[in-house]
Amino acid sequence: MRATARTLAIVAPGHAVEVRVPPFVAVQCIEGPRHTRGTPPNVVETDARTWLLLATGLLEFDDAVRDGVVAASGSRAGEVARWLPVAAPNHG
Repeated sequence: MRATARTLAIVAPGHAVEVRVPPFVAVQCIEGPRHTRGTPPNVVETDARTWLLLATGLLEFDDAVRDGVVAASGSRAGEVARWLPVAAPNHG
C-alpha cells in the first residue's frame, strides 16, 4: 500500500494535492504550490482497501467519490484520477 502511494508521488511529482490513507501513508503529489502549514487545501482521503482498488484500476476515482468511499476536497483533488491506476493487479 505504501508503495502504491509513493509511486503516485513519483509519477505525479509536486505538492498541490495530499493523498492520505490513514494510518498507513500520506503523500503529496501533482505540480502546484507547496503547502507547508495546517490542513492542505486539496486532499484525497480513503481507507486502505479502497486505495488499493483505485491504485490497481479496479475502482474508478469518480465512482469512489460518488459512493462516498473517497473524500476529495479542494479544487485540485480530482486531478489524482488522471494518474490512476499506478499498479496493475496480478491476475496470475
